[in-house]
Amino acid sequence: MKRLKQEVNDFLYRSTDSHVRIAVTGLSRAGKTAFITSMVNQLLHTSTHDNLPLLKAARGKRIIGAKRVPQHNMMVPRFAYDEAIEQLGSTPPQWPIPTRDVSEIRLAIKYKPEKRHKKILSSTSTLYLDIIDYPGEWLLDLPLLDMDFHQWSESQFDALKGQRKVLAENWLKQLEALDLNAEADEKTLESISLAYTEYLHSCKEAGLHWVQPGRFVLPGDLSGAPVLQFFPCRIKSGSKPEKNTNLEMLSKRYQQYQQKVVKAFYKQYFSTFDRQVVLVDCLSPLNASHESFNDMSTALEQIMHSFRYGRSGILKRLFSPKIDKILFAATKADHVTPEQHPNLVSLLQQLVHPAWKNAAFENIDMNCIAMASIQATTAGFINSGDSTMAAIQGHTLQGDALTVFPGDVPSKLPRAEYWSETGFEFNSFAPKQKPEYGPSEHIRMDKALEYIIGDKLK
Repeated sequence: MKRLKQEVNDFLYRSTDSHVRIAVTGLSRAGKTAFITSMVNQLLHTSTHDNLPLLKAARGKRIIGAKRVPQHNMMVPRFAYDEAIEQLGSTPPQWPIPTRDVSEIRLAIKYKPEKRHKKILSSTSTLYLDIIDYPGEWLLDLPLLDMDFHQWSESQFDALKGQRKVLAENWLKQLEALDLNAEADEKTLESISLAYTEYLHSCKEAGLHWVQPGRFVLPGDLSGAPVLQFFPCRIKSGSKPEKNTNLEMLSKRYQQYQQKVVKAFYKQYFSTFDRQVVLVDCLSPLNASHESFNDMSTALEQIMHSFRYGRSGILKRLFSPKIDKILFAATKADHVTPEQHPNLVSLLQQLVHPAWKNAAFENIDMNCIAMASIQATTAGFINSGDSTMAAIQGHTLQGDALTVFPGDVPSKLPRAEYWSETGFEFNSFAPKQKPEYGPSEHIRMDKALEYIIGDKLK
């Protein structure tokens, strides 16, 4: 009875445009935890601080206040907001510990409405905001629903080039000794699966983001489950696995992964989202290598499949997603000088351009910005001989003061020569000290909020 009452309440909130579910995702180290922490922190201080000038409802003093309220989905872990704030407020300040599974937090925002039908009902309205955090790596698995085990295996072996081939040596060595037609041996399959998982982790550590299956590197509550214990195999085209063999067990686990993990995620979570934020760290791959940058581009292309809602798209066939706005945000904008921000946005726009065209056709609104959820540096100028040059100043993760000009961010997708001829010096900075009684400093968090929820606060 209580659950039914809650479902009725949620329906009423949605019918009056007073409930919105915001999903936040991004590949590892893109800044999801920092973004959600800042988003909540900024909104909680709107009644006492002028910290969001680009959010029209805040600038017009129509936001009365915001507070945290208990989330309705009790099966999803709570987003660790208090712990994150504690880490930002420590001395020296620390970045919040990244989340590795789905988590959620709910806010209630009370405001003075502009829309006539809301004014008639009451002088104040309340927007209930659910913010859901989930790993971007999980979106890399959507294409698996269109591939059988043989096809997926071939795609993985086709990708074994350059650095990947070197990193895969241990897994490939163990794979060579496996007889696929022998009687199924769970212990052996577990051992080879572990080697394959270690290979995927090595790819991530080397700055290569396209990893499949994505749950292998961020398993969440499935850690150690047999459904995450399979790996690509060299299979003869058209051959069917014999019963009780290693090949049959691997094939069945792959099918279970498709149905019980990938499809279940899209059905349980993705189909309930109203708005989506995709965070992208463009700077780290620029600092790494051409291979790393191209790999990130491939991973983003795979993620884009999740927003293709056309009639022939797999999402349209299986579910009914209703995302109507997507914000792509190039994070860590404070790690480059301000005049490089337009280049950062241009670079991100080109990375997501294929999805942009498709989304526009499907009437999905998209936008790209450069931002820093929690500011880490101060921008300024330094003297260099008879001239001055732009620079940023902050403290490294080791606590050392550093003033530097990182370099020019390319406005277009860079060619291989960029890394040998120009290069980019990206440094990781610690966050600025958070004020004891105020919100953290940010760059364009207000612009992000205006795009995501501005229309809901009218």
